[in-house]
Amino acid sequence: MSLAAADKIRIWRERPDVFVREVFGVEPDPWQVDVLQAFATNQRLSMQACKGPGKTALLAWVCWNFLLTRPHPKIAATSITAVNLADNLWTEMAKWQHKSPLLLAAFEWQKTRIFSRQHPETWWMSARSWSRTASTEEQAQTLAGLHADYIMFVLDESGGMPDAVMVAADAALSSCIEGHIVQAGNPTNLEGPLYRASTVERRLWHVTHITADPDDPKRTPRVSVQWAREQIEKYGRDNAWVLVNVFGQFPPGSLNSLIGPDQVAEASKRHYRESEYQHAARILGVDVARFGDDGSVIFPRQGLVAFTPQLLRNVDSIQGAGAVARKWADWQADACFVDDTGGYGAGWIDGLRQLGRNPVGVPFSGAARDRRYYNKRSEMYFECVEWIKAGGAIPPIPELAAALTQTTYTFKGDAMILEPKDIIKAKLGYSPDHADALVMTFAHIVAPRPVGPLISKPFQAQHEYDPLA
Repeated sequence: MSLAAADKIRIWRERPDVFVREVFGVEPDPWQVDVLQAFATNQRLSMQACKGPGKTALLAWVCWNFLLTRPHPKIAATSITAVNLADNLWTEMAKWQHKSPLLLAAFEWQKTRIFSRQHPETWWMSARSWSRTASTEEQAQTLAGLHADYIMFVLDESGGMPDAVMVAADAALSSCIEGHIVQAGNPTNLEGPLYRASTVERRLWHVTHITADPDDPKRTPRVSVQWAREQIEKYGRDNAWVLVNVFGQFPPGSLNSLIGPDQVAEASKRHYRESEYQHAARILGVDVARFGDDGSVIFPRQGLVAFTPQLLRNVDSIQGAGAVARKWADWQADACFVDDTGGYGAGWIDGLRQLGRNPVGVPFSGAARDRRYYNKRSEMYFECVEWIKAGGAIPPIPELAAALTQTTYTFKGDAMILEPKDIIKAKLGYSPDHADALVMTFAHIVAPRPVGPLISKPFQAQHEYDPLA
């Protein structure tokens, strides 16, 4: 290596921000400059970020800097899933390599490995992941087995990672000349490496908080100010989704619960006059039993009032469709949504169509209308909870109250997702059938009933008719 080349490598090693400007020909954002300069002198870097500030590009820059400016380095990179690692950080590494003739000449990029063309066995970066069913011990092994004088561990989307992944990385720093752990993610969970770095272990980390707050002069310029203001206006500054994705802040612990018991108890005591809801659409939500100990529930709701549901056990699809059709006709419902997750409701839907009705099948795992939610199930539950908070009245059913208050949520990527139904069932000791049926009434928007003398038949909460008799 010539003297001039050696001097250039030294400068890039001491000033990674200069490396980015000269090798990639781009000007880093102010927060990126701060992190790049901190990388040269800090073992542990953590980026607590809002949505879309360019954190994956930053991770790729420090990886290329470390690969090029240290002798025989080893880098292990991981992410919340193997797919996420491949689609984000690993693709970003390829993108920036192609912007530099120097990096293209010096390194070979492969699907799970990047290595020096001259020293492929000792000078490399590898992609590592764990299976969905991995135990804590198996997760801890993801970054295990690495030893080198110059070593680095990169954790992308660490907001959703288990603590076990960090154990091996910490251990490797004890026996190297220079070692780094660099992590970045959205603050979605109140546990894990990102949370610990921002709280109880903050003294060990150089923490960078990246926000899209439109009123913060140090905000990331890569997130639209208009978009940020729209999210705040629509959902409020204290909304969990806004806290995480706009402000880059951890949600308060109490928000992990879908709704509190006091709010549910208050909703079960509310009463409305018929004149206050009679012009709203009449909607039926139908949850179909999956197993023998589950119940099928037909839940009627009109505006701010959810009425006493009908619980059916040990019925076949013909009997179930008949019960729904009778309720539909008796109540003059405007719409009926049937849970079609896994095809369990298909027989009920077919039976209703044969009876001249037009139900709408809704798979809980389907796509949500609102991108804040990971799937339709999460969206319906959150809309139901917002309805309760806005004054919704529910019948005093203990099973319903328990399911609503004991269901928790977390984040997957930047979208809110409920804990799996199987976990809720194990927690409650029974399936949350009443809650599932109620939230089905929020599956889609239904046009309100026309105002006029056509609606004269008052709703009766109880019916003597038994469709299974």
